[in-house]
Amino acid sequence: MLTRAGLPSCRGRLSPGVPLANFSWMRVGGPADWLFQPADTRDLARFLRLLDSNVPVFVMGVGSNLIIRDGGIRGVVIRLGRPFMTMRFEGQTAVVGAGMLDARVATEAATRGLDLAFLRTIPGSMGGAVKMNAGCYGSCIADHFETATVVTRDGSIEKLDRHQLGFAYRHSELQADMVITEVELRCERRSTAAIESCMESYLVARNQTQPIGERTAGSTFRNPAGYSSTGREDDSHEFKAWSLIDRAGLRGQRRGGAQMSPKHPNFMINLGTASATDMEALGECVRQSVFRKFSVMLEWEIVRAGESYPPAAG
Repeated sequence: MLTRAGLPSCRGRLSPGVPLANFSWMRVGGPADWLFQPADTRDLARFLRLLDSNVPVFVMGVGSNLIIRDGGIRGVVIRLGRPFMTMRFEGQTAVVGAGMLDARVATEAATRGLDLAFLRTIPGSMGGAVKMNAGCYGSCIADHFETATVVTRDGSIEKLDRHQLGFAYRHSELQADMVITEVELRCERRSTAAIESCMESYLVARNQTQPIGERTAGSTFRNPAGYSSTGREDDSHEFKAWSLIDRAGLRGQRRGGAQMSPKHPNFMINLGTASATDMEALGECVRQSVFRKFSVMLEWEIVRAGESYPPAAG
């Protein structure tokens, strides 16, 4: 077991055995060996520079797109808190702390006539949004991305551009142990009223089709290539993940306390008693069923991390 004596000093908060279910929107998962919430970027960089390179590091956002397995996560889990919830504007560029919620970024930008409306209905924070190239309604992070400030595993602070991140559909080439601390996004100018109207239409559509208020992590699986959401009336649904799941007869499918939502079959929900094992097993059942019927293997959009079972005592 990793002891406090084996970890560097820090100005932030370093806590042992923290139940990570408390930080996950799914409300499942075991503890972190250690949870580190840095005071600022320099505190994070120093901690990583001095941390033994053999100690595993897992970077966690607000847990909106994450299943933490029941055995928890070994090593150090890094979670960015209030010091990283910042936002300022430089002309048509929004400079955003990685801990800022996507929805807040959209609304703050709108008050200045800057259009990031697509972020309004995306759950989670900016660091995770960049890492997975989050998007909806025909827009994604890559369309607006300028640079990201990151702290590397060896404690260096670097600035990466779009080419270095290698964006693809719901994907970037960001290394797993790099921590994004700040993001620069390019915005188009529109009237505040037009942006707010657009965001309202997105919210109405989301509330009509998604299980808002449930314990969920958003879309469970990525859409197959070529079938991302555009928001247009001629949008093709035939081979989108939700349609494949629905046509395979899996809307409402359950495993223990986990269920594919009856309202939106690509949203997995915790009915209140689910374990991470229930959720992962349900997801794998759905993937195999869809593959048998349509010869399409769905890819997880939800990140799964940690150990299936707690480490043995002694």
